[in-house]
Amino acid sequence: MNDLATTYLGLTLRNPVVASAGPLSQTVAGVRALADGGVGAVVLYSLFEEQLRREAEAVAALEEMYEDSHAEALSYFPTVPRAAHDASHAYLTLVEQAAKAVDVPLIASLNGASVGGWTQTARQLEEAGAAAIELNIYFVPGDVMMSGHSVEERHLAILAAVKGAVGIPVAVKLSPYFSSVGNMAVRLDAAGADGLVLFNRFLQPDIDLDRMTVESGVTLSSPVEARLPRTWISVLHGTVEASLAATTGVDTADDVVKYILAGADVVMTTSSLIRRGPAYAQVLVDGLGQWLTAKGLKLSKARGLLAVPAEAAPDAYEREGYVSALQKAQHTYGSLR
Repeated sequence: MNDLATTYLGLTLRNPVVASAGPLSQTVAGVRALADGGVGAVVLYSLFEEQLRREAEAVAALEEMYEDSHAEALSYFPTVPRAAHDASHAYLTLVEQAAKAVDVPLIASLNGASVGGWTQTARQLEEAGAAAIELNIYFVPGDVMMSGHSVEERHLAILAAVKGAVGIPVAVKLSPYFSSVGNMAVRLDAAGADGLVLFNRFLQPDIDLDRMTVESGVTLSSPVEARLPRTWISVLHGTVEASLAATTGVDTADDVVKYILAGADVVMTTSSLIRRGPAYAQVLVDGLGQWLTAKGLKLSKARGLLAVPAEAAPDAYEREGYVSALQKAQHTYGSLR
């Protein structure tokens, strides 16, 4: 049997298939089902900056309410409303209990878009038993006057705040919408990111023509969406020190293999596990192992086998692929004019 042991963020995983952040990891039972299903690690659902800010505001409001209390009443400690603790308390409890319940690394997910006190929650997650932090920086700059440089600096500042709060590894989940994705990845790597998760899926609303309303929602990913992250993983493989995690577009073992060949250290999925259940993870793992055996390859040899060659000029390499694709399309479908 092929050895599928993998190193991600400095952590040892039994295989490179990881359950990404999503609804399946909201309970201890859910986390246990994912681990029993065969994944190498579990990323918990996200704890949001907005939830933590609301909690902090509620506590501050309560303290302000009692700040003028008579000194004789200092032994009286008002009870903070339960709602002010719900999100973080429940999440920290889940981390603590789930980390003890499974034998795979448990990665906590923090989702935010600005620098602030909420980043200090990372330390509490570490203390609760998280093996690592996945920092999901979901920032869509609605201010059209904000420069690309400002957006990049915000990402680096958030990473610095979280890295400064913890001693465990921190991975950054980023979007593909930078003017230079590769440069942003290199800068995050240099700033201390232990891993890069490619890519975040920005939710793009649709329009309901009958009701004439903007409709938002979440759809499960499809394999065609894997092409963009696979492209950038193949470029970054061997260029950055950070671990590379692929996410989006995984449906079958073939998708896992393609990401590995591009250079991914781990391959994350939620959509396929939602469609088919947590036990489907073992199908993905077995499929990867069977492909490697059929090709006579070890995992370490297959990883990055089809990445952009180190000696190639990336710009020219990508341009050559673009021109080749169009020429192939012209031959297949006729003139594109």
